[in-house]
Amino acid sequence: MRWIAILCLLIAFDTQAQLWKDYKLNANNDTLNRIDQKDRKQGPWIHRYESVRGEPGYEEEGWYKYNRKEGEWRLFSLEGDLVGVENYKWGMKDGICRYYTKFGQLKLEQSWKAMNPDKEYDTLEIEDLDKLDSYRTVIVKNEGAALRHGIWKYYNTESGTIMRTENYVLGKLEGEPSNNAVAQEKKPTGAKPQEVMDFEKKNAGKKKIKVRDGSTRQ
Repeated sequence: MRWIAILCLLIAFDTQAQLWKDYKLNANNDTLNRIDQKDRKQGPWIHRYESVRGEPGYEEEGWYKYNRKEGEWRLFSLEGDLVGVENYKWGMKDGICRYYTKFGQLKLEQSWKAMNPDKEYDTLEIEDLDKLDSYRTVIVKNEGAALRHGIWKYYNTESGTIMRTENYVLGKLEGEPSNNAVAQEKKPTGAKPQEVMDFEKKNAGKKKIKVRDGSTRQ
């Protein structure tokens, strides 16, 4: 039986070597940081960035699809604390992105609109600010980057209240930043966002995951 298990492991390793030009294995022998035969990032990835000139280092983990970030990406301090949740489409930020202190308090909420990189111009449906529940179609030139689109919220991390909001429409700031428009929107002091509590509950007692190199490069 032991030889059968070893044979199966060798076959699995050879299969991965044929699929991926480079990759890593975690403790469960799952393949991470995959690079296909065309040098494109694919599947689950973990990036690590060390501290530089006083800026704190961090790790991010998420999914690549043909060399572009896709879906949810999570950011962690080098100590393992969840400090951000970003969403991507076509390799660009899209939708709501949230950032936290190392203690789990929400400090910034951003809103983005990704542009289809395969189109020179993109057609978008945006809310008409002059008419409730009404939308209009606009044509936007693709500049190769995501656009700030929607309400950005800056939080007081001690009280949980919103200190300032900014409203963007396709990359342009509408009006003046508001310092008190939603001041009544409060959270209990010290309460952590649900995303942070879910992460801590799921990973309680777990050690930081290590990966080992599975490169097929010579």
